[in-house]
Amino acid sequence: MRVVLQRVSRASVSIEGQVVGEIDSGLVLLVGFTQDDTEDRLRWMADKILGLRIFSDDAGKMNLSVLETGGDLLIVSQFTLYGDTRRGRRPSFVRAAHPDVAIPLYERFLQLLRALAPGKVASGEFGAMMDVALVNAGPVTLVLER
Repeated sequence: MRVVLQRVSRASVSIEGQVVGEIDSGLVLLVGFTQDDTEDRLRWMADKILGLRIFSDDAGKMNLSVLETGGDLLIVSQFTLYGDTRRGRRPSFVRAAHPDVAIPLYERFLQLLRALAPGKVASGEFGAMMDVALVNAGPVTLVLER
């Protein structure tokens, strides 16, 4: 499982010009899965994301988590996170989970985050062509993998 996490002041995801998910201050999570991902990995990743101290405290230090700030989450599936570009000019996506595996993982990950996160949890639509708009606050961007 691989996640590109961005701290944002606002973000949205649209499909065919219609906003399907939007948040205020919080995190955008671009999420990719492999065939080997498990419930344990999903739980680990959810706990890691929610506990990361990447929001500023009163002294301006990155010392608070999204749990402590009550921030929102926007989760977007992105199989291209497993694109292998080491050879040739066309990325290979053989490590990315097939939809029959990835969709249940994505839905379960959303379920976990909705149960644990204090703020709003919005999402895109698995497999759809989406436009993601965000204002990266900081900027703060991290890549998490398990």
